[in-house]
Amino acid sequence: MERTAASLGRRARLRKPLPTLLAFTDPRRTPDPEALARTILPGEALVYRSFGAPDAETQARRLQAILASRGALLLIGADVDLAVRVGADGVHLPERLAGQALGLRGRFRLVTAAAHSLRAARTPGPDAVVVSAVFPSRSPSAGPPMGPVRFAALVRAAGRPVYALGGVTNETARRLVSTGAAGLAGIEGFRT
Repeated sequence: MERTAASLGRRARLRKPLPTLLAFTDPRRTPDPEALARTILPGEALVYRSFGAPDAETQARRLQAILASRGALLLIGADVDLAVRVGADGVHLPERLAGQALGLRGRFRLVTAAAHSLRAARTPGPDAVVVSAVFPSRSPSAGPPMGPVRFAALVRAAGRPVYALGGVTNETARRLVSTGAAGLAGIEGFRT
């Protein structure tokens, strides 16, 4: 999947260098975020989603140290205050908060937002959007998969870099090479 992600990043002709792969944490599906962080390669990013964990700041600081030593980025999911406190490279906003992205640009190296529709993908502000679900996903919040053809149309219409999320595996990633995506995103399945 790393090769496909890198290929997408080169093909996208981005104005701003972006990570080729975003690995998202999840309390159930990635119970050891530090182990995941140690697999992140230079030019990739980990999106730490704490979901209100009481040790979130301590965990984020450990992740930041691991990722910095690997030449990778740390984005904090939804919690801008936590991102500021730990000196994260960026934030990832859920779709409902994507409108805040414009005010955050300049404060962080990278601001991304979730998008589940073309309208959401065109919300002003984020450097890039993470669109899902592209393929069938085990995520309880995933909607119906759009498939690579509809995903490619959304990428062309979005007007900004787009990452593919949802059912992205080593096998399905190859089907995204000609979509114009900036990179790939996943929670599990690409590094085990």
